[in-house]
Amino acid sequence: MRNLTLRQLRSIQAISRHGTIAAAARQVGLTAPAVTLQVKQIEDDCGLALFDRTSDGMRLTVAGEAVLSAANAIDTTLRGLCEQIDSIKGVRSGTINLGVVSTAKYFAPRLIAAFRDAYPEIVVKLRVGNRHAITAELKDYKLDIALMGRPPMEFPVTSTFFGDHPLVIVADPAHPLARERDIPRERLLLETIIIREQGSGTRAALEGFFISDLDRLAAASVEMGSNETIKQAVMAGLGIAFISAHTIAFEVEMGRLAVLDVADMPIRRKWYAVCRQERIAAPAERAFKAFLVERGAKHLPLLGALYPEGAVRAG
Repeated sequence: MRNLTLRQLRSIQAISRHGTIAAAARQVGLTAPAVTLQVKQIEDDCGLALFDRTSDGMRLTVAGEAVLSAANAIDTTLRGLCEQIDSIKGVRSGTINLGVVSTAKYFAPRLIAAFRDAYPEIVVKLRVGNRHAITAELKDYKLDIALMGRPPMEFPVTSTFFGDHPLVIVADPAHPLARERDIPRERLLLETIIIREQGSGTRAALEGFFISDLDRLAAASVEMGSNETIKQAVMAGLGIAFISAHTIAFEVEMGRLAVLDVADMPIRRKWYAVCRQERIAAPAERAFKAFLVERGAKHLPLLGALYPEGAVRAG
C-alpha cells in the first residue's frame, strides 16, 4: 500500500460520496475509465475489493471503509499542514468543521460569534446532530472538533473542558410542584417524567440519578426524541421533564417553564471540546480550543437566573 497516491484516494472519496463512477469522475476532473483504473490499482495493491457493485450504486466494502477512513485522515492532516504554514507566515485564517450535540445548539451560535469577533478570518462550519451522529462524524474525520458532554470511548480522543453543564427538572409554572422547595426524588416518580431517547447524555444522567429506582423511572417515564418536543410537552401539561438548563433559558424568562427545586439538583455535568487523539490540530483549531478554555463558560446561560427567588439550589 506504499504506492497509494492522493488522486487514488480522492477517487475513493468521490465514489463513496456520489455512488457512481460517472459522478465521481465529474467531481475529481477525470474520465470515468481513469477513475475506474484508480480503484483497480488500489484493489490490486491490497488484494481486496473496495466496492460492491449494486443496482443502487457502488457501496463500500469493509476494506473500502478502511481506505476511506485513511483518505479522510490524510485530507485532514494536509489541511492542517496548509493552515500551519499560513500561521507561520502570519496568516490568522483557516476553517474549522465544528460539530455540536443537539443540546449545545442553544449556545453554540454565541460561542461562534464571539470567536469570530476575535478571529474574523477563521471560518467555522457548524454541524448539529444527536450524540450518535456527531460521534460518527468525528470518528470518520468529517469533524475537527465536537462539543459534547460525554467524550466517546470507541476511539482515542482528547477532551478539553470548557464549562459546566447543569441538568434540571422543569414543569409548567402552574404545576403544584413549582411552588414546593427541596422536593425529594421519590416525589418525582409520582409524576409522568418526559425523558430523552436511549443513548443521549441527558438520559444517562437521569438514570444515574435514579439508579436505585430504574424500574419505577421506566414505569413513570415517556420518551421523546428532542429537547424542543420535550419543552412543548411540558408546556402543554403532559408531565415534568429532565433537561439541560442551557436549553430552557428563554422559556423560563418568558414564564412558560419553571425549574423545580429538587433535592440534590442540579446534576452538574461538563462540556468538552473533543478531537481525535492522533490528529495534529491546525492553528485555527488550537485558537478555538484556547478561546473555549479562556472564555467559553462566559457564553453559557447562567443557571442562577433560571430559579425562582429563594429556591434551594443543591448539588
